[in-house]
Amino acid sequence: MHLSEKMPAQDASESLNHARADPSMPDNRPEINRLCLHTITTRSWDVETAVSRYAQAGLGGITIWREALEGRSPAKIGQLARQAGLQLTSLCRGGFFAALTQAGRQAALDDNRRALEQAAELGAPLLVLVPGAAPGQPLDKSRGQIAEGIAALLPEAQACGVRLGIEPLHPMYAADRSAINTLRQANDLCAALDSSWVGVVVDVYHLWWDAELPAEIARCGKSGWLAAFHLSDWLLETHDLLNDRGLMGEGCIPLREIRLQVEAAGFGGLHEVEIFSERWWAQDPGKFLQAILEAYQRHC
Repeated sequence: MHLSEKMPAQDASESLNHARADPSMPDNRPEINRLCLHTITTRSWDVETAVSRYAQAGLGGITIWREALEGRSPAKIGQLARQAGLQLTSLCRGGFFAALTQAGRQAALDDNRRALEQAAELGAPLLVLVPGAAPGQPLDKSRGQIAEGIAALLPEAQACGVRLGIEPLHPMYAADRSAINTLRQANDLCAALDSSWVGVVVDVYHLWWDAELPAEIARCGKSGWLAAFHLSDWLLETHDLLNDRGLMGEGCIPLREIRLQVEAAGFGGLHEVEIFSERWWAQDPGKFLQAILEAYQRHC
């Protein structure tokens, strides 16, 4: 039975009150106003509905995916979110710098410049970057192209007032999505770029397995690179490499342990839930939101 099947069909505030009254809840659970949701997590809602429902649930922020802005004014959506009391945590996503051809690399730069402009109009302080990889190209070469691409964007990032957040992805994505696969690699890239306009996105789904993670989280925080923190869970039986993430508590990631490490490293931002799941997307998004509220306090 899934967590959502165990919960009554009640509104988000009632779910939250039940969670707070539950004696099994840990004392060091986070407050709901530290929670941020990615619009992709409740993808069947349009962005206006997501803003309204997230605010009603007492969330602290929202990360907006670019496809949610199609046909809309980023400035107006940003104003809507702020009026609802939500912090605009970031815009997702840019990146994908690696390509076999110069034309492909130039197209990526052009798209990232448009993303920076969107983030600035939205009022989002961070653009999340999926670094990219080119099938058939050595990873070292892709990593060089990633570094060159981010360096080329730094003047625009500064002009827009939007930081670039490098998100290392799990090694299973090394073939076609990201040649940056560990926090050490992302930290090293930040050190090489040496710019306050570059930071790192720590996503537990991608990094939980790494024995070096605690030390690299501490290094990331000490260096001022820790820009964002993403939550979900790794299912023991994963059926799809992209769209089968778990709700927090359904899998094997030590979520609270990593959250406390990130905060000990100086991170004071919102905790962002980013779940790609055909299983959860098939359910009512309102009930999914209720399940996220309880799971966040129980397991994070």
